[in-house]
Amino acid sequence: MKKVAVVMGGYSDEYKVSLKSGQLIYDSIDRDLYEPYKVIILENNWYAEVEGQTYELHKGDFSFDMNEQKITFDVIFNIIHGTPGEDGFLQAYWDILGIPYTGCGHYLSALTFNKKDTLAVLHKYDIPMAKSFYLTKGDDINLDKIVEKVGLPCFVKPNQSGSSLGISKVKTKEDFAKAFELAFAEDNDILIEEFLDGTEVSVGVIQYGGKTFVSGVTEIVSHNEFFDYEAKYHGASEEITPARISDEMMQKVHEVASKVYDTLKMSGMSRSEYIIVDGVPHFIEMNTLPGFSPASILPQQLTHAGISIKDFVSSELEAKVV
Repeated sequence: MKKVAVVMGGYSDEYKVSLKSGQLIYDSIDRDLYEPYKVIILENNWYAEVEGQTYELHKGDFSFDMNEQKITFDVIFNIIHGTPGEDGFLQAYWDILGIPYTGCGHYLSALTFNKKDTLAVLHKYDIPMAKSFYLTKGDDINLDKIVEKVGLPCFVKPNQSGSSLGISKVKTKEDFAKAFELAFAEDNDILIEEFLDGTEVSVGVIQYGGKTFVSGVTEIVSHNEFFDYEAKYHGASEEITPARISDEMMQKVHEVASKVYDTLKMSGMSRSEYIIVDGVPHFIEMNTLPGFSPASILPQQLTHAGISIKDFVSSELEAKVV
């Protein structure tokens, strides 16, 4: 029976969400086909957890010792949100070790985690998106130039961060100072984006049965100024699946989301955000390891699409196990 490491945790503020996601994945693995183990990656502690007992993980080969037996893994189900599991670091490490893992490879993980670089790539393929301005910590800041490019209101966000951490909606020039402080606390590079006034949708795109499949389109109605951390994880939003849009618009969203997924040559799960303005879906960002707790959007979409979590997990693993 193939041994599966369900890898969760991480170094960012998203680690608690990752632990919930990892638990759902762990519970959903087909025990007739696989032998799953929980593996927790924290900044100063990598360990496997078996029946309440913890065992230190050997970083040299990603194994651990239990009852005088060395446990190695045939495949890894990666469900870390943020660094080091969504930005390519662990993927590159597993590539060196030769251990297959779910999701995309280290290059695409690094690319999609970098909002600016993802936008630059997709821009060449005529994917509609908001106007944006890029800053690195220490740059000279010309507010007039920024406002001329993106207008007001606008959003200031870390270039590499998940779960809407460090994002601010800026309405006046006086708001920029606080917004820069919050964003630079999360990352040395920040993105300033035009405010798009439209319908926000979250689109799950997965590889299922060897084909690109749109798992669902969820309308996001935030009770806050925007879909921030509180709205995502503390109930300050409505998530409506399927989105309340026309059949024609639903088809447009499916087409552009599939095009983005295939253009980037993605694999595994993903969830992308779009804002529909004047009948055009505008790409905002892609998450290659989105939240997967029972309350998360992608599991809800899979259920609505008639795909059980168990079948989805098996599909992800089967694609990687030779």
